[in-house]
Amino acid sequence: MTQPIKSHFSGYLDHRLQPATETFRTEQHLISWEGGQLTWNDNPEVSFASSDGRLCVCAGHPNFPMGISGDNNAARWLSFVTARGNSEMAKVKGGWSLVIVEPSQGKLLLAVDRFAIQTACYAHEGSRIAFAERADEVQAQDRNLDQQSLYHYLHFHMIPAPRTVFRNVKRLTAAHSLTVGAGEVSTQPFWTARFDEHKRMDFKPARAEFMHLVEDAVRRDITGQPVGAFLSGGTDSSTVAGMLCRVTGASCDTYSIGFDSEGYDEMEYARIASRHFRTRHHEYYVTPDDLLSGIPAVAQHHDQPFGNSSAVPAYFCAQMAKADGMTRLLAGDGGDELFGGNSRYAMQRLFDAYRFVPSPLRQNVLEPLLANTAWPRKVPGLRQAGGYMRHSRIPLPDRMETFNLIDSLGPENILTENFLASVDRGAPLEHRREVWNYCQASTLINRMLAYDWKFTLADSDLPKVRGATRMAGISVGFPLLDDALTDFSLALEPEWKLKRLKLRWFFKESLRGFLPDAIITKKKHGFGLPFGPWTVRHAGLRKLASDSLESLVARGLVRGEFVRDLFSKHLPEHPGYYGEMVWILMMLEQWLAAHTPSD
Repeated sequence: MTQPIKSHFSGYLDHRLQPATETFRTEQHLISWEGGQLTWNDNPEVSFASSDGRLCVCAGHPNFPMGISGDNNAARWLSFVTARGNSEMAKVKGGWSLVIVEPSQGKLLLAVDRFAIQTACYAHEGSRIAFAERADEVQAQDRNLDQQSLYHYLHFHMIPAPRTVFRNVKRLTAAHSLTVGAGEVSTQPFWTARFDEHKRMDFKPARAEFMHLVEDAVRRDITGQPVGAFLSGGTDSSTVAGMLCRVTGASCDTYSIGFDSEGYDEMEYARIASRHFRTRHHEYYVTPDDLLSGIPAVAQHHDQPFGNSSAVPAYFCAQMAKADGMTRLLAGDGGDELFGGNSRYAMQRLFDAYRFVPSPLRQNVLEPLLANTAWPRKVPGLRQAGGYMRHSRIPLPDRMETFNLIDSLGPENILTENFLASVDRGAPLEHRREVWNYCQASTLINRMLAYDWKFTLADSDLPKVRGATRMAGISVGFPLLDDALTDFSLALEPEWKLKRLKLRWFFKESLRGFLPDAIITKKKHGFGLPFGPWTVRHAGLRKLASDSLESLVARGLVRGEFVRDLFSKHLPEHPGYYGEMVWILMMLEQWLAAHTPSD
């Protein structure tokens, strides 16, 4: 296995113990002082600088405004904060994380970029602030697991910020900073997405600007050589791969994962894109035997339980690129969430249309006849109409969680009474409502996009790709999340993102002639994993999964009868559906087994 990229930074500060003099004890990548220390790792993505008693570590690839100078990114951050203060951090573009410590003043600044491409975690315990890139490396005095966060994991299949699996450790939410000074500790956003929903554009110049922005974004993300690209065969990854060839003026290396399982393999679309752009294409077909080693490794690498099933194939893809000599990969994440590409956007617009039916007709005729009685459920056509009405009258964001896996199966059927007694079952939905209400948009499509910037991008997809590439020992860039491209999307007409029920109309129309037609018209797939069907047929996977779930039973988290029914009845009958339940429970246990003792 390749050597993973190390964590970027860690440290702590007791803001009541302010050194009388700025006396630092320095070792390689470690600076200590009375009441604190700061460490960082020797990594091309990490830089350190000091000036006037302030220490700074910067990770990632920040892009500073004109006029900001310095020998490295950390020095430029110190110059920027000196000149502009903390309030203008939104003007620093790119993916970055930042820590600035001023020990003699008891001051600390911790911040992450607008999408949390880079991460930072912290624990506030009395006057002591501990911080690190990863939650499991924060030097918290209380390292106990948070039962509520475990329940959040089962609901979301990850633990959304600001929670982490550790009771006293928080993760900075995207575009947020933590400041410590004058005895005060606070977190606040420094950037909020605000959509210009009334701006109108002509398509032709808008398309030209869009293509120019994508090209510039890819150019900015080529921060090292050699660089390749993930290629699933979808519009996003194909666009990034094609632009990489255009920017470099040469054939680039592209990497794809396939599965020898009906309905899961889409390698042919990746091959279409590769032939079109004449890339040097590399393929790897993941096998059930690969999962036996990949599942524990990926689960244990993350700093907390993580249940995105695409993480394992993404790791094998990144590992293939590393073995091929790549130092960096470009990923296509972000196109769906900036330009309206997820199928649920069209579905929710369809449900939302019901509110335009006159209220007296809905409440006095349609719903009493079709939605509030049982008999229509036995009649084809009427059953669907009644279901449509019942779902449509559920407010957002609750409606999007109607088919949440753990809620559909029933938490009381899956989890033990003792565990459920320790958690608030309504907290995950309350968190969703809080994020939904925070979104600064009036149109449905833009509100759903802003909502997904947190739950889909910052909390799930970006940690998946970042974790996979760092496990393989390479870095990753997300050019479709470039700040200039994001700002362009904020001013794009809402109807150009979702034109009636047509997903990301502008994005696809702009790419006609650049991408092959087969790529533009294909349905979205990605690196889906046939875990359920494979587990039914493969003895090794079945044993890994069943042993993991039995361990959760022994921990007092999961009901034994549910696990027995899952493997004897439900999984064989519906492997795709119940395979997801097995996956998230298995990944939870694999993480717990590496980070905590069994009870």
